[in-house]
Amino acid sequence: MREMYPEESEGSVVSGTSIVGMDKDELDTPALWVDLDAFESNVQRLTEYFRTAGVGWRPHFKGLRVPALAHKQIAAGAIGVSCTTLAEAEAAVEAGIPSVLITNEIVGPQKIARLVALLQGDSEVIVCVDNAENVRALSLAAQVEDVQLPVLVDVDVGLNRCGVFPGEPALVLGKLVNDAPNLILKGLMGYEGHTELIFDPEERRPAIEKSVELVIDTADLCRASGLPVEIVSCASSVTYPVTAHIPGVTEIQAGGVTFMDVVYRSLGADLDYSLFIRATVVSRPTPTRAVVDAGRKKMGCVYVARAGDTSGLSWARCPVAMPQPRDMPGVSLRALNAEHGILELAPTTPLQVGDKIDFIAGYVDFTVFHHSKLYGVRKGKIEEVWDILAR
Repeated sequence: MREMYPEESEGSVVSGTSIVGMDKDELDTPALWVDLDAFESNVQRLTEYFRTAGVGWRPHFKGLRVPALAHKQIAAGAIGVSCTTLAEAEAAVEAGIPSVLITNEIVGPQKIARLVALLQGDSEVIVCVDNAENVRALSLAAQVEDVQLPVLVDVDVGLNRCGVFPGEPALVLGKLVNDAPNLILKGLMGYEGHTELIFDPEERRPAIEKSVELVIDTADLCRASGLPVEIVSCASSVTYPVTAHIPGVTEIQAGGVTFMDVVYRSLGADLDYSLFIRATVVSRPTPTRAVVDAGRKKMGCVYVARAGDTSGLSWARCPVAMPQPRDMPGVSLRALNAEHGILELAPTTPLQVGDKIDFIAGYVDFTVFHHSKLYGVRKGKIEEVWDILAR
């Protein structure tokens, strides 16, 4: 699509000038852009991976935040998307995504009313529950509007966040959902996210298997009690190489890895980097220091817990996963202020004021929402411009 941007809008070139078709070097900075060839290659690789594993792919939307890119995933073979918030689900439904799983509990009359309103459209919308009172509230709202609401029971498999305990507690809640008017029990969800913090893949594998077995065993218990369990939804962009091959799992929620970032690479993901933050050198005050015009407010930043620290993360003690300069040996990002990135470099580095640098995102989920536009680039040319879903 061809868009016109007002003067000084994010990533604009010149007031009244169409940006599509221009070279990405003409982008004002800071600007967020995606390499479309790399992104589409990642999507295709994941599609084939999950098809071979015999599981559905339901990528998370929270890091992507652009419906057009979600449609690329759907076109390649994804069965739908996962959303963490109601606002994300509303955007996905409005964009025509055929199946939307909200991986959180939706609580309170205002949010429940918005959720039920989504059921009036053509998209399938599934919600998670872990509380009996919430089940009753959802059932009542669905009855009032005369709609059927699909539901997954959220099972805590060790993350110690949301979710009912596996086994009998999940079975009791599943029976309540199954008996509730206008609710449809579709299955279970378990998120083994706590295992991501185990950096050694050989140590991580048994921890993933042990956690996912809790939701699989619970699914078997529910089926033995006569409950329908069509869906067992699990996994992330870190755990999917193990979880996708565990018998009984039906769908995988890995999504952010289609963009790739420093965190995913450090945890073993081997897809191509496709998301970048473009910045301009605005100062080189010493031979070994340069400053760019993208700081924490555009780069994002995330803390990663140390291996084994799986109970109550203390962010202050954890190392930072910093964005990294792309294809610039000897140049490192040493600090992020609000609007500035501080680079450390060799005195002989030929970097001058006005030069532009691309940075690999530290963690895509903490990066994309800092921007209002995403630029789709193919072979150096701007092919698409998308609005990024606000928080």
